Formats: sequence, C-alpha cells, structure tokens
Amino acid sequence: MTDLTLHWFLPPFLDSRHVAGGGPGGLVTGPDAADGDRTVDLNYLRQLALAAEHNGFESVLVPVGLWCEDPWVVASALVGVTEKLKFLVAVRPGVASALKEAQSAATFQNLSGGRLAINLVTGGEPAELAAYGDGLGKAQRYARTGEYVDLWKRLWNDAEPVSFDGEYVHADGALLPVRPEPDPPIYFAGTSPAAVALSGRRAETYLTWGEPPAAVGEKLSAVRAEAASHGRTVSGGLRVHVIARPTGEEAWRVAGELLEKVSPEVVAAAQEKLAASESESQRRISELHGRGAGYVQGGDPHDLEVYPGLWTGVGLVRGGAGTALVGSYDEVAALIGEYVAQGVDELVLSGYPHLEETFHVGQGLVPALRRRGFGVTNHGPAFAGAGVGAGVTA
Repeated sequence: MTDLTLHWFLPPFLDSRHVAGGGPGGLVTGPDAADGDRTVDLNYLRQLALAAEHNGFESVLVPVGLWCEDPWVVASALVGVTEKLKFLVAVRPGVASALKEAQSAATFQNLSGGRLAINLVTGGEPAELAAYGDGLGKAQRYARTGEYVDLWKRLWNDAEPVSFDGEYVHADGALLPVRPEPDPPIYFAGTSPAAVALSGRRAETYLTWGEPPAAVGEKLSAVRAEAASHGRTVSGGLRVHVIARPTGEEAWRVAGELLEKVSPEVVAAAQEKLAASESESQRRISELHGRGAGYVQGGDPHDLEVYPGLWTGVGLVRGGAGTALVGSYDEVAALIGEYVAQGVDELVLSGYPHLEETFHVGQGLVPALRRRGFGVTNHGPAFAGAGVGAGVTA
C-alpha cells in the first residue's frame, strides 16, 4: 500500500466561486470584484482551518507575498482553534533576518506542540522583490536561501552560541532560548538547476506544480538523484488544485463555471504580469495554456485540458499553481495514481471555494483513493465510525 499525505491551502485575501487572481506575480483582484467573492477574514480562516482538520488534512499551506496576509500571524491566530492540524508556513528569505525567522519557527513549533513545517519561497517576481527592497539576482537569492537553512539548522540544534559568516547571512553569538522539538521539516520548490541542488541538499519534501505526470516524474528524479549524492532522501509533493465530483460531467461543468466571470481582457492583463516572472516553474505553467492565447469566455472547458484530467484554466489569471485535477472522484483518484507512480507521495490541494472543496476531497476523493489501495494519512472525525468512509479499508 502506498501512503499519501494530503495538505490544504489557505487563500490569503480572497476566496471565490470563480477562479480568483493572485498567486506569485498574478493579477490581484479586490474582494468585491465579482459575484460569489468572499473576503477572507479571521472568522472565515477559522472555518477553513476547522474544515481542513475535520476532513483529515495533515496541514494547511499559509502563503507569503505581497498578495498575502502575514503567514506567521495567520498561523498563530489559528493554531489555538485547532487540535491536530499542522501549518505549512511559507517563509521568504530576505524579508526578515535568518535569526528572526529561526526564532519565529522555534517559538511556533514549541507552543503548537510540533505542528509546524516551513515552505521556503526564494521568489521569482522582480516587481514583488523590488517592493520588499530585495535587489539580489536569481543565483544570489538561491545562495542566500541555502545560507538561511544552514544557519537555521545550527540554531535549532546547537546548545552553544552560533557564529555564521556567509556571503549573505551573518550572525555573531546567535542563540535561541528554546530550540524546537523536532526541527520543522523544510518544503522547497523550483525547476532551475539551483533549485534542484538546494532541494536535494536541504529539503525534506520537494514541491512541484501540476504539470503532466511524466514531467513531474522528471523533476522528482533529478531532485532525488541530487539528494542521493548527499546521502539523503526527499519526499515528492504535488501542489495542484482539484475539482472532483460524483461524476466527470459534473466536475467539468464546475470547471467551466469557474471561468464564467473571466474575460479575455482579464486573462491578457494577468499573463502580461506573469510574463515578467523569473521563475522557470511559472514559465512552464504559463506555456501549458499558451499564455492564454485563444481563450474564449464561455468556451468548452476541455479546450484547456492538456492531459487527461489536467486542466489549465486556473493559471489563466492566477500565478503559481495554475492547474487542476478534474473529474469524478474515481477519475481524479486514478490520475493521482499516475503521479504516485512518478514518485509523488504528498499533495498540497486547493479548490474554489476552499471551504466547500475540503468536503468534496474529504468525503469523496479520499474514499476513492482508499478504494484504489492508497493509505491516506487522516486524523479527522469525518472518517470515524459510520458515514462516507464506512466500509472502506483504511
């Protein structure tokens, strides 16, 4: 039996019944941009966190960037509402000092009882980096990220004061009053050679956006080969949206409805911004749908299907994760099986609107995965006793 770990995503400022702009370098729309939009306030975030916990997700990804609320504040506001849910907090090196981020991580890990993981985000959007006052080039940013993690590991494990003199990170006599137990696992993504090298050397889990299975497999093979050269192993994670319903026809209808409010002009504006990205991963996602060329509002959603069940409609206006797994519960489970065969064992999922979609995954997709022989990490009450999971072998 192959074990799968499922994570969910917390939308940072806006949720919607339509594809919402945003993501790294994406077009950011206001909370009143369209019918069906929802402002993400603390009350809604609490509902999302409780729904994710109820449906058995291992953690929620809390994003970072100009388009987000501060991830440490968001995670801290929600940790006391939940009991077992973990928080995959995105951290961008350069925004705060390496010592400050290490201290925040140690404090959160200890006060939460070990419910922290870190998603390292090096950044690839020039305008966003400039807003943060970050003028380093791409190679320099990856080198700095590596130095951040190197100092973190020492601070989290050394009982004596630490001095560190890197090219970008410096510390003299740094010490944490309480070290984390255990060390927060590191999640990292990226397609460039520098990203692959850093992932193999320091990440516990390598994340990739939802390209066709063979392309994902190529990435994972490269990272795992790099990790093996350092005597390490790395888990494979897929960051992707999901639209799963009892039937394929219903799922594809929902996919089409997500784009009802999206005009070609909105797509063109978003793609113009995304074209400035320095991210190789973003370039690959954008090219899956031809950077929106030929998009027709109200067209057949299958026109944006680039592999059976893999839909690129989200990436028309959203930066970052821009594809979705679409189909019946069993069809999506089968497609996930193709990714598992390529080395994926964790999935960071999301869907519009994020609250309702936790239940489609927890009550529909997870049982379908189990019917296919996958063991799904799940601590949620949705599968306790009788109910949707009854009669399904865990």
